[in-house]
Amino acid sequence: MDIDEVQSSALNALLSFTAENVRSCRDEVHLSLHGTRLAEAGVVRQLSAAGTAKPIPVLPAAGIFGLNASGKTAVLEAIDDMRVVVSESFRRAGPSSRIFRRPFLLDDESIKRPSRFEVDLILDNVRWQYGFEVDDHHVLGEYAYYFPHGRQAKVFHRDGSHIDFGHALRSERATLTRAMRENVLLLSVASAFGTEALANLYTWFETSLVFASSHNRPARTLLAAKLVESENTRERLLSLLRYADLGITGIHRESLPPEEVERLRQAMRLLRGVDEGSESDEQFSVADTIALAHSTAVGEAKIPPQDESLGTRVWLGLAGMLLTVLDEGGVMLADELDASLHPRLVQNVIELFQSKRTNPHCAQLIFNSHDTNVLGDSDKRSVGRDQIWFTEKAMDGASSLYPLKDFSPRQDDSIGRRYLQGRYGALPSLNPADIERAFVATGR
Repeated sequence: MDIDEVQSSALNALLSFTAENVRSCRDEVHLSLHGTRLAEAGVVRQLSAAGTAKPIPVLPAAGIFGLNASGKTAVLEAIDDMRVVVSESFRRAGPSSRIFRRPFLLDDESIKRPSRFEVDLILDNVRWQYGFEVDDHHVLGEYAYYFPHGRQAKVFHRDGSHIDFGHALRSERATLTRAMRENVLLLSVASAFGTEALANLYTWFETSLVFASSHNRPARTLLAAKLVESENTRERLLSLLRYADLGITGIHRESLPPEEVERLRQAMRLLRGVDEGSESDEQFSVADTIALAHSTAVGEAKIPPQDESLGTRVWLGLAGMLLTVLDEGGVMLADELDASLHPRLVQNVIELFQSKRTNPHCAQLIFNSHDTNVLGDSDKRSVGRDQIWFTEKAMDGASSLYPLKDFSPRQDDSIGRRYLQGRYGALPSLNPADIERAFVATGR
C-alpha cells in the first residue's frame, strides 16, 4: 500500500484527550493527535471513518517538553488515571467506596471540585466520544456518542442518577439501570454485563493504554520475559537489545525465589489493573524472569536484570512494551523517555512509531522529555511541528499545556535552540543567588 493511501483496515487511534482538575492540571488541558498542515511528510495516518467521505488525519506520536515539575508527567498520569477509573470502577466499588481520582491539591476549592475526563477516538474505523465527571463519591455525569454513519448518535448520556439511553442500548436498558450505583461508571457496568455495544470502547481502556514509568519497570521486565517464550518474539527482543550496543549476546528465562515472585505479581497487578486472585491475575505467571547473557573471555555469562546497568534495565523495560504495542496497536505513554538512554536511542524509539513500515497498526506514542535533540534544528527533528507540546506551571502551582503550533513555527525554524532560548516559554526562572546561598558559607 502506498504510504499516502487511506488506511481502511479496522484500526484504533486516540484523536484527543481532555482533563480538568486532575493532578497539577487544575484548569482544562487538551492534547490533540489530529494531523495538521504542519505535519511532517509521510508521518500522518489517514484513517477512514464510517460515514465520512474524507479520512481523518492522525498523528502517531506527540512529545511534551517543559521544566521540571511543570506538569509533563501529570498529563500522562491523567490519561492513565482515566484508564484506571474505567477499568476498576465496577470491579472495586462497594456501596460507599471512594472513586479513584487525584484532584489539584494546592487550593481547598479544587479539592472539593469534580474531576473531568474526555477522549475522542477511532475504534474499528468508527469515531467515538466518551467522557465523565466525578467527585470522591459520585459519578456526576457520563456520556458516550459514536458516529456509525458519519453523524453523532447517542449511546447514552448520564446526568447524575438519570440515564438517557440511545438506540444501541435500548434492549439492555433495564438490566443496566438495575445494576447502576452512584459511584460506578456505566461503561464499567456495561462491560461486566457483556454489553456488546460498548465492548470496543471498554476494551480500548483495558488493553490499549499502557504506561511506561520508572515505578512499573519491574512489571515491564516481566512483559519482556513473556516474549522470550516464543522463538520469534525472543529473537526480535534480542535484536532490540543488541541494537542498543549494550554488550548483550543472549536472553534466557530464569526461575525466581517465591518472595520475589509475589513482589513481581503485585507489580503486574498494578500495571494491568487487576485484582488479587482474579481470573486475569491467574492467567499471567511471574514464576520466571530473564537473565541477559554477555560475552566474556571464557564464554557466556548470565546476569540478572537487577545487576545490569540502569541504562540496560531502562531499555529492557521499554523493549518488550515496544514490541507489543507496535505489533498490536495501542497508545504507549512514556514518562521521561530520555532517562538513562542515549539520545540516538530516544530518537529511534520515536522513529519506530513515525514510520509506517515499523508501525503498520497506527500505534501511538505520547512521551515527555528534556532531550532537545528530539526537537532538532532546522528540518532535522524526530517529531513534527504539530507533534510538540509544552507544559508550564503558574505561580499558584497549576499546570498548563499548549502546542508549538500556536507560535506558527516555520519548517526551517531551529526549534530546539529557540526552546532553550525561551521563545516558547516552558523554561525555569532560575535565581543564581539561591544556588550560591546553598554552597557558599556565610558568617563563618
